[in-house]
Amino acid sequence: MEYNSFRRKSRLTAIGKTAIGLDRPIAIQSMTNTDPHDVTATLTQIGQLQAAGCRIVRMAYPDHACAKTVEAVKNAYPDLPLVADIHFDYRLAIEAVDAGADKIRINPGNIGDSGRIKAVVNACKVKNIPIRVGVNSGSLQKEVLARYDRVCAEALAESALLNVREVEKNDYDNIVVAVKSSDVRTMIRATRMVAEQTEYPIHIGVTESGTVSKGSIKSFVGIGSLLCDGIGDTLRISLTDHPVREVEEAKKLLASLSLSEEKQFNLISCPTCGRTCIDLIDLANRVEKALESITPKRHLDIALMGCAVNGPGEAAGADIGIAGGKGEALLFKKGKKVRMIPEETLIEELLEEIERLNAGE
Repeated sequence: MEYNSFRRKSRLTAIGKTAIGLDRPIAIQSMTNTDPHDVTATLTQIGQLQAAGCRIVRMAYPDHACAKTVEAVKNAYPDLPLVADIHFDYRLAIEAVDAGADKIRINPGNIGDSGRIKAVVNACKVKNIPIRVGVNSGSLQKEVLARYDRVCAEALAESALLNVREVEKNDYDNIVVAVKSSDVRTMIRATRMVAEQTEYPIHIGVTESGTVSKGSIKSFVGIGSLLCDGIGDTLRISLTDHPVREVEEAKKLLASLSLSEEKQFNLISCPTCGRTCIDLIDLANRVEKALESITPKRHLDIALMGCAVNGPGEAAGADIGIAGGKGEALLFKKGKKVRMIPEETLIEELLEEIERLNAGE
């Protein structure tokens, strides 16, 4: 089945100096896990996130003292959008706007009555700051939960749309929507329902997905399914790890679907079989490691095939590749045979050829 490159038509929305929605690149987001009162630690981590490729950063805003941190972050990183994560106290949202936050994340269901929501909306109106209406399986309104008697996709979608309407009542539509669950299938279904009923940009992710080893798999399935539907304007891979790991995994996901805005080396390698006469497993791992030290200047598909069955025929579309033989390998470019290379010099010669292609030679 071909990847569906159709992109859901969502509204163009500005978060600080970064535009999301419509046809803009899908933005990788992460959240700091430093003490939000520790300005130095938070600034350091945000710098690490930006260097890793994070395009939107969210930070917890649990009390009034966090205003100082928001101000410091915006002074240090004026071009990196900062989202203030607000729960329970509507006054904190207003304060975060005044401090310079580029977006406010709220769950209207735990902010309070309509008067408090209106106060938050009015504060955001002044600076035309987006409000992310975020709903997850642990924050459903009591009446919605009672209606369905359990957390399910329908309940999550209904809760999100009710909260969107609550913001819209105040004549404001600068909104981003997020529907999250730690259950992958529930998250997928709920997000699809919301996507069908609104044109607002959607932030996607599997919440509380776990450690890198398990959480990345859940996130790849959940987020990847939605991206293949054309759904998703920003994403976060939530992991129990350093936030930079979230960004690294998100970049892998986008690259695997050819949705990355960065130039990349796409390594293709066969799983090997009884026909393989070279140590392709070692070769693939060593080449992959070596490519990490080369900055991609153009997109290159690089194929490592164990025998003539898989290459160059099956990998004819690759920019460059090898097909293993007994003690040697055939080097090919765009499906055309170039020369035979002895196995003992294969890695060195292949990397030299890759560097030449990368340089445009």
